[in-house]
Amino acid sequence: MLENVRNLLSVGLQAPQEDVISSLEQREAPWMLEQEGLMSCCPGEIIPEMKENPTEMSPSLEEMELQRFINDSPNKFAFREFCIAPQNSSHIEHQRMHTEEKSSVISECQKTFMHRASLAVHQRIHTKDRPYECKECEKTFSQSSSLVEHQRIHTVDKPHKGKQFGKTFSHSDRLAERQKIHTGEKPHECKQCGKTFTNNSNLAVHQRIHTGEKPYECKQCGKTFSQSSTHAVHQRIHTGEKPYECKQCGKTFSHSSCLAKHQRIHTGEKPHACKQCGKTFREISSCAAHQRIHTGEKPHECKQCGKMFTNNSNLAVHQRIHTGEKPYECKHCGKTFRQKSTHTTHQRIHTGEKPHECKQCGKTFRHTSHLARHQRIHTGEKPHECKQCGKTFRHTSHLARHQRIHTGEKPHECKHCGKTFRKTSALADHQRIHTGEKPYECKHCGKTFRQSSTCAVHQRIHTGEKSYECKQYRKTFRQSSALAEQPENPHCGEIL
Repeated sequence: MLENVRNLLSVGLQAPQEDVISSLEQREAPWMLEQEGLMSCCPGEIIPEMKENPTEMSPSLEEMELQRFINDSPNKFAFREFCIAPQNSSHIEHQRMHTEEKSSVISECQKTFMHRASLAVHQRIHTKDRPYECKECEKTFSQSSSLVEHQRIHTVDKPHKGKQFGKTFSHSDRLAERQKIHTGEKPHECKQCGKTFTNNSNLAVHQRIHTGEKPYECKQCGKTFSQSSTHAVHQRIHTGEKPYECKQCGKTFSHSSCLAKHQRIHTGEKPHACKQCGKTFREISSCAAHQRIHTGEKPHECKQCGKMFTNNSNLAVHQRIHTGEKPYECKHCGKTFRQKSTHTTHQRIHTGEKPHECKQCGKTFRHTSHLARHQRIHTGEKPHECKQCGKTFRHTSHLARHQRIHTGEKPHECKHCGKTFRKTSALADHQRIHTGEKPYECKHCGKTFRQSSTCAVHQRIHTGEKSYECKQYRKTFRQSSALAEQPENPHCGEIL
């Protein structure tokens, strides 16, 4: 009987089909429905189908209800073949479920359906027809069942309850998906790589990795994405939308995940710990990159020079050496930088900011690295050792310069005369011979000098300071060279 009603509705009658079918399924008297739709568009009369067997002459309950529904309506049915269809029609429709045969009802997208009613619902996708409207929020739907499910949001009706934690859901399918989390069930498997998923939609998104399909395109820049959520987040770059705000400092973010990471700055939470050394991190990516220090793994390779890196961001910064790209520009002087951190540090030259303070002497520095080097003065630490002579140094740069004594390397060459030097400072002093520059001036007499050391020695003439003493004769000198020139005591002096 229900199939007969569906067939009746599919030929163009205006009644809301779900209401009629639901009424018959629940044995509700159909004449209690509003006098519109199906009742107002079927003139004439219908006589229930009678059985050939005299003992079964009475009509069925469904047929009696439908007969009373039609007789009580303002306009009666006139065509028996639609309301009381031959009994084998429902059987034919049902058999299609087993044979997978679908009637030759084809939609705009060539999809086929067993019932005309299903086709009518499907065609609303193409026509954008959404006849069912929510009275609370005015949202519209193409199916009444979708409207019913949606209305549970407003009524807080969640009839489906999980056994594990007692959580309730408005949809039975959502409850089923949730239960798979507790059971660990992942019935949907990727045929390419064997990865399994709890639901079919996640599998469909995953398979785009293998197919390369990216159906979601940004209208502003044409970039494509495999997921609609990623596409939506990307569009915020163009719109500037940052809907996620930190309640502590008011900073806004385009991603909820970025907000969650940021909030750990305020809470001090570092949930990701290194298994080797126990160091903790706010972000899992930082922890993963750190662990490569212990494993020595460097999976990211530069295609230009073959240099390897522990993380992709370091590789990206390195590649700017080859491309010459310097995307960070100082607003004060226009100088450009490859790294954001270098740009930030440089700006402190203009602002005068020195945020890193030595706890021992209170001296401040623009760089943390400069503070670390300075602190070795107080600790006496000299971690960099020369392998040739065992001499130690506080700075790697000092060690590198020292090693040139052993190797004889003099990498810094004067462009005027070709003379080479181990240190850039020695080259700079030498070049003043060619330029005639004398930047160091005596405060007492105004005499100028090429080197600061020469100026310092000269000033002792005015101060009378004699820093070098001969231990044997107790004679003092202004210059170490004057002490060394004594023929009787070539090596007896030291600085006072």
